Formats: sequence, structure tokens, C-alpha cells
Amino acid sequence: MTETPALPTVWRPRTTRIVAYTMAGVIVFGMIVLAVVVPEQYKLVDRVLMVGFGVFIAWILHMLARCRVAADEAGVTVVNAFNTRRFEWPQILDVAMNVGDPWPTLDLADGTSIGAMGINGAEKTRAARQLGELQALLHTRGEAPDPI
Repeated sequence: MTETPALPTVWRPRTTRIVAYTMAGVIVFGMIVLAVVVPEQYKLVDRVLMVGFGVFIAWILHMLARCRVAADEAGVTVVNAFNTRRFEWPQILDVAMNVGDPWPTLDLADGTSIGAMGINGAEKTRAARQLGELQALLHTRGEAPDPI
């Protein structure tokens, strides 16, 4: 079994962040170049909208790159692309990621589940290690003590 990591700890997908921020830079730079080199028939408003569109796409890519799972003494914070949820340790019953899943799923005490996009299934070895660390923390902190 995986060692229990020291708290606080944060798990983030490396590949997703590299690709998203690289593409955001390329798109914004490309739209700026396009706004400069288009013919004069395009007015200032058109050029500003081109750059604005590039910035909008970069913002969406940033929202994908910011995904993470953070654990501390009090619980777990799951930051996905467009929402953030905070859970206390006892609220999380289990975490699992089947082969081929894009990210793990946290099963919650209220009967629902939530994806944790901060652990990327495409990074197979890294994702397995991160999932094991989260499971170890969940096992030590999330379970109720045995009654005497």
C-alpha cells in the first residue's frame, strides 16, 4: 500500500497544465498577430474582438489547467474546471478510478459522487501513485473509529 503523505498536500495533473498553458499562449499570440496583419478593411473593433476571443479561449484553458485535489487536516478540496467543492474527511466514503477513466470518482456519504479532475488518468503511473496516496489518507482520516 502507498505511504500516507504529509498534510497539506495537493495533486495536480502535469500534462494537462503544460498543454493547456502552452496552447493558451499560442492562441493569444496568434490572435494578436492576426489582429495586426489583417487588411485595413477590418476596423479596430474587429481587431480587439479577435484578441478578446483569443483571451476567452485562454481563460477556458486556464479553467481546465487549474484543476486540483487538495487535502489538509480538515478535509479535501476538489477544484474542477468550473466548480470547487470542499469535503470533510468523513463525507468521502471511497475513491476509485477504473482502467480507462479520465479521473477518479469520489463516492460521498450523501449518495452522490463527484469526479476529481486534479488526478489525470492519462498520466498512468503518476495517477496511480496519487490515487494511492488519496486512498491512504482516506483510510486513515475518513473512517470512523471502531466502537469499543
